Formats: sequence, structure tokens, C-alpha cells
Amino acid sequence: MRWALVKVSLAVTTMVVVAFAVPLGLVIRELARDRAFSNAEREAAAVAPALSITTDRDQLERVVASAGSDAGMAVHLPAGDGQEALELGRRRAAEADIAAVRKLGRASTTGVTGGSTLLQPVALSTGKIAVVEVYVPESEVTNGVGTAWAVLAAVGVALILGSVAVADRLGVRMVRPAQRLVEGAHDLGEGRLGARVPEEGPTELRLAAVAFNSMADQVVQLLANERELAADLSHRLRTPLTVLRLNTASLGEGPAADQTRTAVEQLEREVDTIIRTAREAKPQTAAAGPGAGCDAAEVVRERMAFWSALAEDEGRKWRVAGADRPVRIPVARADLAAALDALLGNVFRHTAEGTAFAVDVHNGDDAVIVLVSDAGPGIPDPEAAMARGRGSGSDGSTGLGLDIVRRLAESTGGDVRIGSSVLGGTEVRIWIQLDGRAPATGGHRQPRRRRPGRLAAVYQRSRSR
Repeated sequence: MRWALVKVSLAVTTMVVVAFAVPLGLVIRELARDRAFSNAEREAAAVAPALSITTDRDQLERVVASAGSDAGMAVHLPAGDGQEALELGRRRAAEADIAAVRKLGRASTTGVTGGSTLLQPVALSTGKIAVVEVYVPESEVTNGVGTAWAVLAAVGVALILGSVAVADRLGVRMVRPAQRLVEGAHDLGEGRLGARVPEEGPTELRLAAVAFNSMADQVVQLLANERELAADLSHRLRTPLTVLRLNTASLGEGPAADQTRTAVEQLEREVDTIIRTAREAKPQTAAAGPGAGCDAAEVVRERMAFWSALAEDEGRKWRVAGADRPVRIPVARADLAAALDALLGNVFRHTAEGTAFAVDVHNGDDAVIVLVSDAGPGIPDPEAAMARGRGSGSDGSTGLGLDIVRRLAESTGGDVRIGSSVLGGTEVRIWIQLDGRAPATGGHRQPRRRRPGRLAAVYQRSRSR
């Protein structure tokens, strides 16, 4: 906007200066020419009275000399009454031009080498017509014109520079509040909730700044209310957790009892983490930096060992494939464990007892695929199931489990797909990108198209078994 104003001001001022300066310069040139020829007419008029009285050469020479223009004046007397034609001074005009003026009886100008001449006819006492020639050099015609043009050019440049300076100041006054508004929106978008915009500048931008600051205050208030609500709701879980922890003490010894106590302790830690995170207004997990992450195979083995006890109690067959070798991924260990627990919990929650399930890990050069499949009835509407907060409508279903999995995959630039598994039920495919590409922002990102590579071939072979 600033440079646009400067360009508009520069163009308009330049057109105005040209529109006024060029005609004014032409007028000045014409005035200088008229002044030069008016002086020549006065000099010719000074000789006319003497010519009307006498035609004596000596007397005329004295008259021409007294006029002070003998170097640039010539007098042409016609022949008559036994007197030869007489010429005084240096003749510059052509004989034909002189004859034409004598015949027509009116003054005329003609161009000669180095300037122009004024030919003025004068009636003699004998009735003949004499011609007075006054030389007007080119320097006299253009005297002062160059200076006038220089002054006009200087004034025009000064006007243009002044208008550009004024437009630039006006542009700064308009652009600076807009830039501050952009910077404030950028800071607020990056999580700096204290970002505010000075309420100054033009009326429209000042109102925009007021609206932005009001919006920022409301965002801060809403986030504070959300954090307090999350902390309060999480704190309410302490009472039933305490009862569970006390009840686990009466379970005795055994693998099932140990796993139950471990699960209760882990649940207590997660609740404490949620409360602390909500109170401190900090994200629960941070993005994994270079060299960070976890071993996906180890996490898969650990979580399957946890869920295997419940699977045996319900008579479910389960299988793990591809977790026998380390598989590094740029995802925090707790995040991957939460995603696997969400998917495996859905299997136990939404399929009948005895339904088999499997977890497969496929490691590629640019991505890692984690498949969680079951032999249940499947999901009739996968797109609706991926919508955050929709759930299945049954008790205990909030619709946030798959959203946790989706956010984990998209944090690496990958995605999540729901389809049919080789077991006959649902298959959830988690694509975890390894090349460090940043995920898209601003809502649900559309999955990127990838070229089929070695990992895609492995994945297709695993489905065809």
C-alpha cells in the first residue's frame, strides 16, 4: 500500500508538472522572440524619420551610427531621379525578399545565417520605398529561455519530490498499523497469547485493532476456562481412581493383578499430567526434534503385552508382526502408546469377545506403517468415524480416540486411513512420515499423494496374504 501511494502520487504530480511546465516554457520562448523583434522594430523606426527627409549617404550613415546598430542594420535605397540605388551597412537578406517587402509595403521577417532579419519599409520624400534591414541574432531570440526552462524544471522536480515525500509519510501512517495488526495476528497464531495491537492509525485500522484486541482477550479467557474445566474434570477422576487403587490391593498376587495395579498407577500418572498441563497452560507433549522419538517396535511389544492378558480372558486370538527389529520414528513414546491404546481399546470395546485382532509394523525408507486390524463387523462410515467428537453413540465412546491417532500421524506429515482388513473387519492404517516434513496447518489436512515405493509394495503384499 505504501509503495502504491508513492507511485500514484509520482504519476499524478508528474502529469500535472508536465501539463503546466511545457506550455509555460513555450510561452516564455514566444515572449523572448517577441521582445527581440520589438527591439528591432524600434531601431528601424529610429531611422525612418531621417529617410523621409534626406537620402544623403553621409547623413544616413550618421543616423545609423547614432542608433547604435550600424553593425546589425542595413538601409536599402531604390534608384530614381538620376540617382543610383544606395545600400548602407551589411546586407544579409536576399534581394528577392527586399524586393517583395518594397512591393507589398509591409514589414516582414526572414531567416538568415545565424538568426533572422526584420525588413521594415519606409516611404521616401520622392515617393519611393526604402527598406530598413535589422539583423536579430539567434542568441537574442533565445535570451533567458534556457534559464526559464531550468527554473521550471527545478520547480517541477521539487514538486514531485515533495509529493512523493508526503505520499510516503501518509503511506507509513496507513501501513504501519496494518503491519502491526499482521504481526499481532501472527504472534497470536503462534501461541503468544499476550500479543496486542496498538489502537492507532486511520479510523478503519483503529477499529480493526480494537476488534483484534477484543478477540485476543476472548481467546485468552476461553483458553483459561478450558484449562480450568479440564483440570476440574481430571481432578474428579481422583476419587474413583483412589477406590480402584485400594481395591487392587485385595487382588492378591498374579500376572493379572500386577497388570491391573500397573494400569491403575499409569492412569493416575496420566491424570496428574493432565491436571499439571492444564494448570500450567503448556502442551502435554512437544514435537520431536532431530534425533528424538522412540522405537515403535518396542512400544508395540509393550502395549500388546499389556492387552494380551485381557485378550486371553476374552478368548481373542492376536498376532504381532514386524516388531522384532528396532523401528525408529519421530514420535514421542507416550504419544504412540496413547494412540495404540486408543485403537486396541476400540477393538475390545466395539467387537464381541473372541474376535481376533493383529498389529503389523512395516518399516520403509521414508515412512513407517502401523496396521491395527480386527475380525469384527467393521466400520460402515469411516469418514464419519474420523470426525472429532462424533463417537459411535454408545456409552464410553467420545469420538476422540481416532482423533488422537490422526493428530499423531499428521504431526509427522503422515495420515490415517480406515478400511477393510484381511481378517474381515476394520483396518486402521497409521502412516508415519520419516523425512521430517512439516504437517499442514489450518484444519484437517488433506492427505498428500505419494509415489508408490518399496514400502507400498510391502504393504500390498501383506494385504494379499
